[in-house]
This record gives sequence, C-alpha cells and structure tokens, in this order.
Amino acid sequence: MTQAARLAMTGEIALVTIDNPPVNTFSRHVRAALKTHFTALRGNPAVKAIVLACAGRTFVSGGDMREFETGILEPGYHEVLNLIEDSPVPVVAALHGTVMGAGVETAIACHFRIAAEGTRLGLPELSLGIIPGAGGTQRMPRLTGLAPALDMMLGGRPLGTAQALELGLLDRVVASEGAGDATAAALAFAEELVAAGQGPRRTRERSVAGAGQAAEEFARRRGELARTMKNRNSPHVLLEAVEAAVRLPFEQGLARERTLSDQVERAVEGRAFRHLFFGERELRRIPGLPADARPRPVAQVGIVGAGTMGGGIAMCFANAGIPVTIVDASQANLDRGLATIRKNYERSVARGKLDAAQLEERMSRITPSLDYTALGGADLIIEAVFENMALKKEIFARLDAVAKPGAILGTNTSTLDIDEIAAVTRRPEDVLGLHFFSPANVMQLLEIVQCAKTAPDVLVTALDVAKTIRKVGVVAKVCYGFIGNRMMDPYGREAERCVMEGATPEEVDRALEDFGMAMGILAVYDMAGVDIGHLTRVERAHLLPDDPSFYRPSALLVERGWLGQKSGRGYYRYDNPERRRTPDPEVVAMIRDEAARLGVPQRKPSAEEIRERCLYAMINEGARILEEGVALRPADIDIVYTSGYGFPRYRGGPMFYADTVGLQAVCEKLHSFRETLDPQYWQTAPLLERLARSGSSFAQWQAERTTTEPNAKD
Repeated sequence: MTQAARLAMTGEIALVTIDNPPVNTFSRHVRAALKTHFTALRGNPAVKAIVLACAGRTFVSGGDMREFETGILEPGYHEVLNLIEDSPVPVVAALHGTVMGAGVETAIACHFRIAAEGTRLGLPELSLGIIPGAGGTQRMPRLTGLAPALDMMLGGRPLGTAQALELGLLDRVVASEGAGDATAAALAFAEELVAAGQGPRRTRERSVAGAGQAAEEFARRRGELARTMKNRNSPHVLLEAVEAAVRLPFEQGLARERTLSDQVERAVEGRAFRHLFFGERELRRIPGLPADARPRPVAQVGIVGAGTMGGGIAMCFANAGIPVTIVDASQANLDRGLATIRKNYERSVARGKLDAAQLEERMSRITPSLDYTALGGADLIIEAVFENMALKKEIFARLDAVAKPGAILGTNTSTLDIDEIAAVTRRPEDVLGLHFFSPANVMQLLEIVQCAKTAPDVLVTALDVAKTIRKVGVVAKVCYGFIGNRMMDPYGREAERCVMEGATPEEVDRALEDFGMAMGILAVYDMAGVDIGHLTRVERAHLLPDDPSFYRPSALLVERGWLGQKSGRGYYRYDNPERRRTPDPEVVAMIRDEAARLGVPQRKPSAEEIRERCLYAMINEGARILEEGVALRPADIDIVYTSGYGFPRYRGGPMFYADTVGLQAVCEKLHSFRETLDPQYWQTAPLLERLARSGSSFAQWQAERTTTEPNAKD
C-alpha cells in the first residue's frame, strides 16, 4: 500500500503531505502515518515549523464513513489531532479543494491555516445524523466565537475563503486553487513565523467569544430547532456538545464530545443517514450489467414538449453546459415555455445564484423549434408530454423516423408501460424511461427505467447523464408507476380512505407531517394538481378495484373543478395572498355526504392509525416491488422516497423505517387491518410475510442476496 502520508524537509520546515486518493479521507492509515511523523518530529531540534498539506485535488475531505459501521480503529481522531496541536513548533495547514468534516477539524487542530482561493470549508455532520466528533465542537467555538460556530455546524453550508477569513478560521488566502500553490504559500508563511520567533498558537487555549450570552444563545437555538428540525435528535446533541465547550475545560469538553458523538453514531438517526449515504454509492452497481458496457457520448439533447416538465428538463441540461433543442407543436407553447425558463433563471439571479451573463449563456443553449427534424443531431431525445399512451406512441414513431442511429430515446412517463412505447420503434434497444420529478430543474431524483430490450450501454449512458446533470439516478424495471408512483398509490388510497371515514384533510396531512414527511399527501395533490392522478386512474379504470369509495374524494374535487393550487381550491383553499393552505369546511361536508351515500361507516381515525395505514401500505407495496425485481435493493426504494417524495432522511426511507419498527410488528398491524378494514387492500406481500416469520429484515435479505449476485458494474 502507498504510504498515506509522507515527510520531507525544506530547510528548517518539515512538510507532511497526506496522500490518500481520491479525496484524502482521514482514514486509519492516514491517522497512523500522521502519528508516526508528528511523534518523530517532536524529538527533532532541527525542525522549527511544520506544514501539513495534501496531494491531489483537495485537503482532507472528511472521515472514513465505513468506520462508523466497524468502529473507529486506533489511532483515534482525538489522539492524532491532539498530537498535532501539542506540537512544540508551529503547524500550518495548507488548504485547498473541498475541506469538510474531519478535514476542518484537522485544520483547526493546526496552529495556522492558509487556503487557496476557491477552497470551501464546512462541518456538514448533521446531514449524516452525527456531530463533529474530532474536536470540532470544542475548537470551532474557541476559534470563531459561539454564534458563528453554531451557524456553521447547524446550517451545514460550506464557507468560502472570504467568509472564513473574516471569521478568523483562516490566516491568509492565496490567489490560486491548486494544491501546489497552497503548499508553497504555507511554506512561505511558516518561514515568516520562524523568522518572527512565533511559537504554536493552540486553539484549545482560547476562550469562547460570546460565552457570556451562551444561555440566551442556546435557548434561541433550541427554539429554532423545535420549529425546523422536529423529530431529530442529533442537532440537540450537537448543542449539548458545544455547551461543554462553554462550560468545561478543553479536555473535559473533548471527553464529553466523544461520549455524545458515540451516542449519535449508534442511534437510529445516524444509522438512517449512513444507510442512505452507502445506498447512494451502490446505485451504479447493476447486477448482470456487462463490465465492458461504455456510455454513449451525449453532446446534444432534444426535448419534445415545452410545458412545465419539458422546460425544467431543458434547464437541467443547459445548466450542465449541454445544448438543448425543444420541439413543440405550438409556437405559443414554445414562447410560454421559454418565458418560464427565463423567469426561473431571473429568480436565480435575484437570489445571487447566477449573474446576468450566466443567465444569457444558459438561455443561449436552448433552441426552440416546431420541426421534429431539428432533433436529428441529438444524442439523447426525451419526450415530456402529458400522460397519454396514444400520444406518446405517436411521438415515438416520429422520433424513430428522425433520430440519428444510436440516439437514445427516453420518455418522462411516470406510470405508463414503456415496453409498449418502445415497441412502436425499430430500435427498442435504444429506448428507456427517464422519469424526472417536478420541478425538474430543482428535484434531485431521476428514475431510470430499464425496459425489456434496453441495451446495456444505453443504461450506462443514462446513469452518466444523471451524474452530469446532478441528479440521483435510480434504476427501476417496467411496471405501473415504477418504484415511486406505484408505492404512492396505496399510500394515497389510505389517506383518502381515512378522509372518507371521518378524518379531515388537515388531520391526515398533520399526522404525516408530524412523522416528518415534507408535505402531507393531500397537500401534495393540491400542489401537483388533483386532476393529474385522477386522469391516470381514469385511464386505468379497468384495472382498478370494484370499490366506489376508491379515491372518491379526489374524484369529487375534479368533478367540481377544484384542482388544487392552480384553481385556488382543492382539498384546501388557497385564497390568501401567500397561497397558504387553509381548511375548507365545504370540502369536508361534501366528503361526509358522499361517505353517507356510499355507506362508509363514520369514525375518527387517530393520528397513529393514519400514519400506520398510509406508511405500512406503502411498505407492503415496496416489498412486492423488491420481490418482483422492479427495484434492485431496499436502499434504492429508500433513496427514491427521500430524494423525490419528501420522506424524512432521518428515518432512512420506508424500507429502512420498516426494519427499525420490526417486520414482525409491521406484519401484525397489516393482519389487524385485514381483519378490521377492507381485506382486498391488506393482503401481506409474500416477501414481507416470510421475513417477518423468520425474524429477518430487508437489510438482512439484501445482504444475503448481495453475496450471490453476479458481478455488477461499478
């Protein structure tokens, strides 16, 4: 193995360079090498200062996440960073790239910090359900003051060099983004320190600025957390750790941080975030995909449909620097679509995310056309019209005639049979689903739907495209609704059934939002348009259950033209200037009358029952999806739901959540619902039943399958 850190001398300056590609994670090997070098340097009187730098594209980018599963191996973080801080000669950190988590904690254990222009520094641990556990909660408040340190740790957003310099986190910024220049500047700075006779400047020896107002500051932060991070534990634990920096001597505070860090790492919340972290890294591992499958080049993209979805998809590619041609049958649609795109970019300019020149540059990459032949040069063409099978088949037949050989044809359908769409072309191997989520230019998720005849290189290309446009690409197989929308059907069914039985829309949504869903399902319907799902159900009427109450509340709203936010009224009213949802007693009365007409017994489901019915119905369908092979892994389902459907990341997704509840408990509740509710909706998925009987979990089931899977492409 290559040495994880090497030592060289430059006159009186020792240069310790971490070299742990690709991103210099602070692994056990790095820590061991640093311990060796810094221990040796302590006894060398010829050394007057030390520079700590990193090879490659970034300074230490963070800790090794795998150690949170296996346990931190010796030497530990605190031991090594304390050794660095205890150095009898000044230690200067040379920073460049993206310095996160343990990288920042390493930097602030050094006595001085020099950064290349463009360096980003952050403590994003809360986004992983943990807290800074390598001294960050103790050193950062001493370095920047209490309030800025809390802003950095609770917000998680990285700082640029200007802000970091202003806060005192950096001592100097050099006008370069390269590792070599940062190191050279740090060596020069170290020579200045030696010439000035400057000794170590240990962060641990500082007091915390703002400590006198700590009680008020912590009370204010806890109030904010109650509003913005309800149900989460790690932010509150973080505050406890930072309180220790204010109240206790450094060594005692560090011990308290260690205890609290261990606590959150073992907690369900921390495990949930790590489950998603590792799951996202498995998404490109597709069992059975040939190792030699290579992506096709995608230098130009075509889009059919200039509506909300088409425009949002066009923005994704324009943002990535890829030229886009949008084709629509109507000039008015094209004009409206381009105006919407421009308005979206203007909002980004107003928020400081883009400047005017960047806006015009991105708009220049988007070309409108009324002529399908304008798509002839596209490497990838995405159809983004409304959900109508006949229309999509007509479009794909036209695309088959104009697209060049080797062009990939994608459909943005959210529910339809893509194999049926592919069959109208002479190139079904070039067809797949690319299901973007609305608004496409904002939402992270991209469902990549592999058809029966999709070529391996087409699938690999889609995964690469997802990465290029900064989407989380999850592969699914063809079925109604794929992963996300198929599981939404039983989820929404139970929400509407609870309303039919006597719960108000507000009670249903509040129960789900209190669980942590970003938005209750009925509010989601209002936002998307109540008619969208209704029209899909109308198309599939021959496949739906013989139950007049099935999704009846949505049907009633559509019959009255109450389609949600776009009409000012749906499950809620939106007649205030902020378009904030307000309860609508008329809707409640209308549903009560319909329930009476259909003979639906009236009662008031509790919040707990609402949550269990909606979530367990979703989980049950997820088990079917896994057994059918529509989703490759339980984590893939969890990523779909946390990235595209507002499921709380701190609960890990529906399948991880089921494991934390216990599959036996989930099954017992499903059996109970089968006895007390309509049994046709509560038949337990065979996989779920088997796992519950054997005391197993979805995670164990996946682990057993992984050992027998054929080689998968990374």
